[in-house]
Amino acid sequence: MKLKKVTALALTAAMCASMIGCGSTEAPAESAAPAESEAVTEAATEAAETEAAESEAPAEVRDVTLKVWGPQEDQSAVDGYDNGILAYMCDTFNEAHPEWNITFEYGVCGEDVAKDEVTKDVDAAADVYMFANDQLPILVESGAIAELGGTNLDAIKAANSESMMNTVTYQGGVYGVPFAYNGWFMFYDTSKFTEDEVKDLDTMLAKDLGDDVINVCFPLGNSWYIPAFYYGVGGTMFGADGTDGSQPCDFNDEKGLAVTNYLVDLAANENFTNQANEEAGKAISLFTEGKLGAFFTGSWDRGAIEEALGENFGCAQLPSFTAGDLQGTMKSFAGSKAIGVNPTCEDMDVAVALAVYLGSAECQKIRYEVRGVVPLDSTGIDDVMLNAITDTVNNTSVAQPLVSEMNGWWSPAEAFGKAIVAGEVTHDNAQEKLDTFVNNVNAGGSLE
Repeated sequence: MKLKKVTALALTAAMCASMIGCGSTEAPAESAAPAESEAVTEAATEAAETEAAESEAPAEVRDVTLKVWGPQEDQSAVDGYDNGILAYMCDTFNEAHPEWNITFEYGVCGEDVAKDEVTKDVDAAADVYMFANDQLPILVESGAIAELGGTNLDAIKAANSESMMNTVTYQGGVYGVPFAYNGWFMFYDTSKFTEDEVKDLDTMLAKDLGDDVINVCFPLGNSWYIPAFYYGVGGTMFGADGTDGSQPCDFNDEKGLAVTNYLVDLAANENFTNQANEEAGKAISLFTEGKLGAFFTGSWDRGAIEEALGENFGCAQLPSFTAGDLQGTMKSFAGSKAIGVNPTCEDMDVAVALAVYLGSAECQKIRYEVRGVVPLDSTGIDDVMLNAITDTVNNTSVAQPLVSEMNGWWSPAEAFGKAIVAGEVTHDNAQEKLDTFVNNVNAGGSLE
């Protein structure tokens, strides 16, 4: 998320031009021979005029039909968008490209089920569709999504952070245009913590907030959250960037042991509380009662937390912490929703250009204003949560690994986190428990 404002229409026009046209090359001029007769001269003049007229004639408009799939929410009528925001975006794109006469055929397909619907029959599926990035391995291995390259890829990279590009990268190729953020960060009560205090977790935990007030709530038993501490001190899982399934998780090394001991102390800290998976709403209730300082979750809880905190509503990127002699910064899994293109599409240049436009800052802003979908580019939007997300993506996140071995992470990590919360992991057995946990992760998994 580099906060670069890109004018979407100009961008797509430039990219399309680079994709379908190579520019004319003039042959060297030849010296003219003397005219043999007036007739020859007149014929030459006539031919030149005809050639000039043809070169000035407008380019032929190409008729194109594109099948576009998106969630129902993007296709429902709302104020200002009688046919939904997806149709509005596509029509805007069509108007910006007079060289194409595009007929759109729409279908309903949520990002969460794209891999199921598209892979049923790739030839009959949409030319352009939206998907959640963790489905990318299945889409690629099913031949259901096109790899992007050239000027289009350059533009996508220029508009997104490295962590967001990693969410649409699989086995070295880029396969989508990210347009929305899926990850977690920190909400806090500004009457209890200052902007400086929320930069460090240990500072937050040490502050006296009064009787019956809990400083920090965190889902320690949730396998989507717990790796933040291990990544924070330099731990890796499936390679340095999470793309090599042959490289094991190394969370049981000396750094990982220091983190595990830190988490044992964290779970026992009277100023900390865990929110178990079955305790949804616990932190929000505490916020409402004025009995909680901070909670780690995602944008889906914004409405309830903002209502609970009122003018004390605050958000921030993830804080630093100190585990033993190691200083680190928590790093959450960063995911995305993205636009993909079917490799069987007949008009690939048009489909890719549309995908780039649908993922642009212009369209992100429309989704945010109409549906509250968290944009990757928050330029021009003054919102405390979006600013926190921007900082989180750029500074305190890692892309969730997109390898089949990742399937071996979820259950062992959840069990390990729950064991820490229950006090079953201690300083005395930390290495043993950690080794068992990591060995189970490294047993791997397969695509489902």
